[in-house]
Amino acid sequence: MYAVLMTGGKQYKVTEDSLLRVERLESSVGDQVEFDSVKMVITDDDTVVVTPEALQSARVVAQVEGHGREKKIRVYKKKRRKGYERMSGHRQAYTLIRVHEIKM
Repeated sequence: MYAVLMTGGKQYKVTEDSLLRVERLESSVGDQVEFDSVKMVITDDDTVVVTPEALQSARVVAQVEGHGREKKIRVYKKKRRKGYERMSGHRQAYTLIRVHEIKM
C-alpha cells in the first residue's frame, strides 16, 4: 500500500516504514505528525482511490526523526558592462520523517 501526500507545496509518494525529507515542519524530534492532505491511495489489492469523498478520512501518520539543512547552493547575479555582481547562498531547511501508517 502506498499513498501520495502533499506537504510544503510538494507531493510525495510514501509507503509504510519509509524515510522521507519534507519541507521544515514546526514539530520537535520524536513528535508524531499526521498528514490529512492525501491525494491518492493505492491499496494492497491494486485498488486506486482518488475520489475526494473517499480520501476525506485518509491519513498518513509519521514520526519526526530529525531536522537539518541541505547543501548550500550559490546564487550569482551579473549584469554585463554595468559593474554589477552579487553572490549569495541558500540552505534549505528540511525535516526527516518516518512514515508509520497509512489510514483509510
